[in-house]
Amino acid sequence: MGVTYKYFGAPDGATAARVPISMRPEELGGDELGMGGMFTKIKPETMAAMVLTGIQGVPLNKVPPLELVVLHPDYAVVKLPTTVVDPLRDVGEEAVGAAAFIWSTVPDRGGPRDAFNVYQLLHEWQDFSHRLHEAGHQPYCLVWP
Repeated sequence: MGVTYKYFGAPDGATAARVPISMRPEELGGDELGMGGMFTKIKPETMAAMVLTGIQGVPLNKVPPLELVVLHPDYAVVKLPTTVVDPLRDVGEEAVGAAAFIWSTVPDRGGPRDAFNVYQLLHEWQDFSHRLHEAGHQPYCLVWP
């Protein structure tokens, strides 16, 4: 059994902390696990490292930790640094391609290794970043087995 990661936007930590209590989509408003969210098998730590290393040029050992919002026996909610999604809004095709190549060559790290898969994933995150920005939300991740 694997772990599922659901990325979503919320205006603040208090709202994000309430999201798992009402996980049924019909009870959720805005982007909180709604249509603007994303399911993936990629860990939030890996996603943060992929963007910050490939787009921002941050060394892998300098990637900031995630902030734990809720730790529950059945799930956890973490907040990603805004520096993970903000840089993606303003980069072009060349930067996304370069970031995908850079990440595919970084040794000793988890996540996808194929540059094309990384490229597609970064594009999904670029769309997610635009949705978060338009809603005025911050990036969060709901983690459950």
